[in-house]
Amino acid sequence: MPRFRVPVFISKFNVVVRIALKLVVKFWQMCTTGMLILLLLYWLYGSLVAFGLLWAAMIGLAYNAQDMLLYYPDQPSSSRFFVESPSTFGLPYENLFVRAKDGVLLNLLLIKQPGPEIMKKAPTFVYLHGNAGNVGHRLYNSHGLHRNVRVNILLVEYRGYGKSGGVPSESGLSFDAECAIDYLYSRSDIDHSNIILFGRSLGGAVAISSAVHPTYSNKLRAIIVENTFTSLPDIARYIFDFKLLKAIPVWMYKNKYPSRERVKQMELPMLFISGLSDNLIPPYMMQDLFEHCHSLVKQMARFEAGTHNETWQCEGYYKSIHTFLNQVCSHSGTKDALRTNIEPTGTYISMEHI
Repeated sequence: MPRFRVPVFISKFNVVVRIALKLVVKFWQMCTTGMLILLLLYWLYGSLVAFGLLWAAMIGLAYNAQDMLLYYPDQPSSSRFFVESPSTFGLPYENLFVRAKDGVLLNLLLIKQPGPEIMKKAPTFVYLHGNAGNVGHRLYNSHGLHRNVRVNILLVEYRGYGKSGGVPSESGLSFDAECAIDYLYSRSDIDHSNIILFGRSLGGAVAISSAVHPTYSNKLRAIIVENTFTSLPDIARYIFDFKLLKAIPVWMYKNKYPSRERVKQMELPMLFISGLSDNLIPPYMMQDLFEHCHSLVKQMARFEAGTHNETWQCEGYYKSIHTFLNQVCSHSGTKDALRTNIEPTGTYISMEHI
């Protein structure tokens, strides 16, 4: 059956309308109060002061409203109170609550390979999802990874999402990923030498941030990113495509996620999974990240029919991950040993043609 694709211009229009409605609903009381204050200042001190304060208020509102444009923990509407259980798929798991370094309580789901010996030998994925929904919406993909790639999977529920506390932010999501890595190191039934970061979309940017962190890069074996972006300002300019937006300097973006700059520091083996039919994040951004990646061991797996959230359904998807893991996890030792034992690569794989 042919895949139905929503035209890009319709998708962008819907995004703009949804954001505008959310801003009106969330800030109408604040805006009404602000207008009354401005009218009072205009009556007392004249138009210049009121005009200056109006611009300051608009800039402040736009800056602080950026989180609403990025993080969607309440989509779909049941996402904050219902998280599907891995038991629905017959997966052995633990439901965990762990505190991040700043005290925020996070919900983690650890999906385990059956039997303590198999679990101890298997690589473990730290799964960092996209900007909407909760970890329960990633169980179909997790089930496929568990069955086809034979890995343990630690699903990380970001702060402000699902059953986790707190409010999402760029630094906060990095704390969440680091908390998950620290938690795995606290367990004796996990192979600490084979921990892999896996991030899709926004999760890819979070994964890259942790993978180049001086402390956490030494705790990881490799990183896999799927359909992620070069930076948040880049993707904002692409989605909204307004001339005024393109003139806004980077420092005015509250969230930046500068992945292009960060991959220049990458030392871990890295797999890029790119859906070439992605209508949200353009595939050229994945290509850009691949080209700027400093890692000596990097691969790009491209899927012609892969869309933003459904690339994992493409034929050859799990094979590309399994092949990559066989290469990077079959060698023991430090990152320097990996560089010695594995031939440097910069390869492209079109898995649907294998």
